[in-house]
Amino acid sequence: MNIVANWSYPTVIKMGRGRIKELADACKSLGMKKPLLVTDRGLASMAITQGALDVLEEAGLGRAIFADVDPNPNEINLEAGIKAYKDGGHDGVVAFGGGSGLDLGKCVAFMVGQTRPVWDFEDIGDWWTRANSDGIAPIVAVPTTAGTGSEVGRASVITNSQTHVKKIIFHPKFLPGVVIADPELTVGMPKMITAGTGMDAFAHCLEAYSSPFYHPMSQGIALEGMRLVKEFLPRAYKDGTDIEARTNMMSAAAMGAVAFQKGLGAIHALSHPIGAVYNTHHGMTNAVVMPPVLRFNRVAIEEKIARAAAYLGISGGFDGFYDYVLSLRAELGVPENLTAMGIKSDRIDELAAMAIEDPSCGGNPVEMTLDNTKQLFLDCF
Repeated sequence: MNIVANWSYPTVIKMGRGRIKELADACKSLGMKKPLLVTDRGLASMAITQGALDVLEEAGLGRAIFADVDPNPNEINLEAGIKAYKDGGHDGVVAFGGGSGLDLGKCVAFMVGQTRPVWDFEDIGDWWTRANSDGIAPIVAVPTTAGTGSEVGRASVITNSQTHVKKIIFHPKFLPGVVIADPELTVGMPKMITAGTGMDAFAHCLEAYSSPFYHPMSQGIALEGMRLVKEFLPRAYKDGTDIEARTNMMSAAAMGAVAFQKGLGAIHALSHPIGAVYNTHHGMTNAVVMPPVLRFNRVAIEEKIARAAAYLGISGGFDGFYDYVLSLRAELGVPENLTAMGIKSDRIDELAAMAIEDPSCGGNPVEMTLDNTKQLFLDCF
């Protein structure tokens, strides 16, 4: 089944196979004449990236790429990207890739017009109002994975290279003006990345759904996002060329990012410090810590998860849902715990301190303290 759709929520989204051909038109619709394509090192030489540059070049928009981006992008990558943008005289950004390429591309577009350091725009209170919003460059986002949903997000995660802490940088204008969601770009994803990014989308939906804040719109989106992952992630994992599965996973990823406006929780609060300190894959780390976090939150979410299980066609309430998560992880080759991921338990105090400072912990259904978070980390080994 070939799914093609044009959406205007939460931004302009062009969904469907082959729609990368519309990249130049998307750039022009935002007034770009000389865009800079920002992606990560791994994608720079790949056929999908060169194909996107071909589309831009053939339309007279040049062929400029910046790819000096780490898997967990930091302020050093950001400064280099801003320099490339200014030196090249660019007037917009094509953020291209998985979470790292999308996050850094969006942040470059944001920071080219700012005079303050990036850390002044962390997602705290109304810090975003410090920004000069007139200086923010237009953004077209092109996801090549189905996980973070950063293409429809209003933030970027940037790691501080000195402290190894992941910071969420927020501004409403981080939301790209146009998204090209072409499932063909995800066909070549390695199995491990398909699994990890897919579990990231599932974690976003699960945590948004479980968060105690009042936001019924996000709650509904999170529920259907989980259903899409349940139905289509095993198919995409088994057969990477299954375009219907790939399309539905792109939808699930975008839905997870829209849903987590309602909040995230302990899965992300644990995963962010682990990723920052040990450079692990974010989605795969989420998948590893998911069962211990479900146990930790059970007292607060048992009834809610039972309702979700019923919607997902899982019998047995909370226990049935928990067993489903375990079987899904096994099917996708997720490591059983942090030990199996190759992480030692000698830095738990430091990780727990970072976790309770993470903005995600505020959305957890059970209040996170230093003591119970240390215990939770221990349960992940």
